[in-house]
Amino acid sequence: MQSEKGGREKHWLRRLAELPREALRRAKAVLGASAAESVQLASAPRLRMKPQALLELRQRLERQLQQAGTPLSGGSPPAGPAETALVDRIMRRRDADNRNNVSRTAAYWDMHLRNPELEWAFLAHMVSRNGGWNMTDLQGGLLPHVLDGRQREQLFEFLERANALIFRDAYPQLLLYEESVKAGRPLFHLLPRFGVSQFMRFVWESFWRHNDPVLLTVGLIVNEQSYIEGRVVGNRQFREEVLEAAYFRAQSLLQLNQVVFPYLSEQNHFVDLPQGKEAEERAPRLAGLILENFASLRERIEFGKKLYAILFAIPAVREGARRFAAQRKHTGSRSDYWPHRFAALGREAGPSRTGTPPQERLDGIRLRPGAAPIYSPPLGDAWPDRPVAVPEEYDWCADLTPLKYMTDIEPPASYDMTDAYAAGLRAIELAARAGRLLE
Repeated sequence: MQSEKGGREKHWLRRLAELPREALRRAKAVLGASAAESVQLASAPRLRMKPQALLELRQRLERQLQQAGTPLSGGSPPAGPAETALVDRIMRRRDADNRNNVSRTAAYWDMHLRNPELEWAFLAHMVSRNGGWNMTDLQGGLLPHVLDGRQREQLFEFLERANALIFRDAYPQLLLYEESVKAGRPLFHLLPRFGVSQFMRFVWESFWRHNDPVLLTVGLIVNEQSYIEGRVVGNRQFREEVLEAAYFRAQSLLQLNQVVFPYLSEQNHFVDLPQGKEAEERAPRLAGLILENFASLRERIEFGKKLYAILFAIPAVREGARRFAAQRKHTGSRSDYWPHRFAALGREAGPSRTGTPPQERLDGIRLRPGAAPIYSPPLGDAWPDRPVAVPEEYDWCADLTPLKYMTDIEPPASYDMTDAYAAGLRAIELAARAGRLLE
């Protein structure tokens, strides 16, 4: 019986591996054009750190490791009632805004609007939108035909925990920076009170002195991925139930390994898009990348750095993504950016008792004429809020390893994901019509 199940899994994985290729073959001509556009637009300079800021960071971290053996020493206690009250106030704000993916995503955007120099906050906002879209996909019009209820629940818990823990660690850092600006002096000695690695204290203090947004953003990318490495990615339960599961190994089909940034041209303003060719022309394009190996800390960090370069080194994407973010509030539904292909209302039920496959809506990479958009619910309709367990408190930084990631960033030559993402939708639809994955 076990060998029969194993054979069935291999059969499904082989079939699923072919589906994206089939859909991409149909979009080949268009994909070639978008790739050419990427190369043309991505002639942007690399993002460079200030050498003095990086040198200072290295020296301070080396000194701390020599003195204490490990960066985290619990931090100095607040000097008095004012700082104690400040820590309590930031913790309350953190917990209130950590309610769900929508509240986190809005908090990142508001932070960037108030403090444009915090480039990581805008990057986090756009990546967090993707986290919400991945969560609602699990209850949308396609994936319930591919994954069963338990698989979808496990994936949601994995995505939600990573999203929530990154916010829990990073958001107090951003709030403390705001308070430092108000006070006119750095308050980063308080970071350990929030369980933040003292590596980030040195990064923030270097940013305060040298005003180097690249160093700060890369430092936060290194920190966020290192923070979830042991608490989520290396967690035994998630590794066994999610990362090592056959359905997660088909993540390229499920599009869980893609991050896309919708961006609008200067001439386009986002309004309710019509159907048909005009909608295709006026809809936001998608910039982004595909992560090959989620389980690799190094690859996740380098992936985050490349996303940062796409978002900030390429003017068309930077300004277009800001236009999109300002015009479209995040709800978790993919209709936020493609209402001509996705609908937040008009739910189509998941797999029926008779096994009826979903309606075939896509023709290549476009919606068939007259076909209803794919159901993509808002987050509140897909998943109820749920508390995330308090993470284990320890400092992930025990040596100089994070410094090897503190490098300049070359923008990728190709970044346009518009047609590749649409082709991936067709692959999911083919899988949904073929039958549930590993059923």
